Amino acid sequence: MILKKWTISLGLLSLSALVALTACGTPASPGKEGKDAATGEATAADGGKKTLTIATVNNPDMAIMQKLAKDYEKETGTTVKFSVLPENDLRKQVTVDVSMGGGKYDIVTIGNYDAAIWAKNKWIEPLTSYFDSMPADAKAKYDLEDIFPAVRDGLTYDKQLYALPFYGESSMLYYNKDMLAKAGVTMPEHPTWEQVAEIAKKVKAANNVPGIVLRGLPGWGEVLAPLNSIIHAFGGSWYDMNWNAKLNSPETVKAVKFYADLLKEAGQPGATTTGFTEALTLMSTGKAAMWYDATVAAGFLNNPKNSQVVGKIGYVKAPSAAKDNTGWLWSWNLAIEAASKNKAEAFKFMTWATSKEYIAKVGESEGWVVAPPGTRKSTYENPKYKEAAPFADIVMQSMMSADYKKPAKDPVPYQGIQFVSIPEFQQLGTEVSQDIASALTGSISVEDAMKKAQEKAEKVAVSGGYKK
Repeated sequence: MILKKWTISLGLLSLSALVALTACGTPASPGKEGKDAATGEATAADGGKKTLTIATVNNPDMAIMQKLAKDYEKETGTTVKFSVLPENDLRKQVTVDVSMGGGKYDIVTIGNYDAAIWAKNKWIEPLTSYFDSMPADAKAKYDLEDIFPAVRDGLTYDKQLYALPFYGESSMLYYNKDMLAKAGVTMPEHPTWEQVAEIAKKVKAANNVPGIVLRGLPGWGEVLAPLNSIIHAFGGSWYDMNWNAKLNSPETVKAVKFYADLLKEAGQPGATTTGFTEALTLMSTGKAAMWYDATVAAGFLNNPKNSQVVGKIGYVKAPSAAKDNTGWLWSWNLAIEAASKNKAEAFKFMTWATSKEYIAKVGESEGWVVAPPGTRKSTYENPKYKEAAPFADIVMQSMMSADYKKPAKDPVPYQGIQFVSIPEFQQLGTEVSQDIASALTGSISVEDAMKKAQEKAEKVAVSGGYKK
């Protein structure tokens, strides 16, 4: 056992101090059988029974993974336990565990925002050597080259792969065709946000339901996901090229005010309690006319098992404003916690859950319409998927056109459309989202909220050493 000590900045946590962290253990050699080098326990090849603990988010795709994991348990003899958490809670609990080397989880579900930052901090295990140790036929069957390059690149740090994508997404606008028809309006093929706002008001009046549903739940991965893409669409940004904060710029304030006004005039009541899951429920039960959110929702809106609007939904790419290309790019991914004592077995499960075969298993057992999207080229070449998913082409177009490296209208020093790719953003984004939530409830004005947000962003630019 090798003892290592290091000190890292906990910019990803709601902490400001530097702490000394201790982690111990070396991983079992990938692809080898026998005793685990870190624990001395028998591996599965020795007849020892393994238990994997997986931390994941409570969304429909992950619920399917939990269900189908029973098949994996039968096939391998490995017990798979899930710790299922709301998105905000998942971020907090998993970040604490990996940063402290707790080893509570073997596999953690992370976003593409986290991958490079966590890899740099040595919180998650590099996977390249595991793939190098795979038998040639197994490696060819998994087919890394089949994964979309943009998604794969987002999980790579220092030329090593650190996570495997479970599903990927961009963003688009959903609309209930029957409700728009009742209001006597037609959705343009490439709508602007101003057109969407006008349609939302008319549809609300005609159908007595929210004309549009938008996330308002505080959290950098909740309300800021759609709102950041709208800020960038309106020509705003978080920082300029010199790391001057721009959250109180006219463009950014205009975007946030547009969002707040749209919710007030045509959105759902109690917006600050609406996250992705709540919004999906409203749209899938016919209680909202439009919804701007992740492309991954398309499959669930078209799944007759839990949607009341199958065949009624239309789709268009993310609306434009000052910038045309505004859809986001995100993936939920599986990674091995560096302190896990079951790394080799964790890798086996991850390759199972992100394989072509797993996607086919979901398609055959749950319906091709809910097969994990946005990760593999082969999915979009599959006739069964294309037949079941009328949205497949527009999702592909949205993902391929997402401008991840150039998110804003003007040049910016960061990447990430619905986030800023710096470690401090998890805390900063959460705090700014709380200021924005106060504006959404009317507790303070948008201008005052963005003034507070500006001060926070400026402090981060200085304290993080970005602003010279």
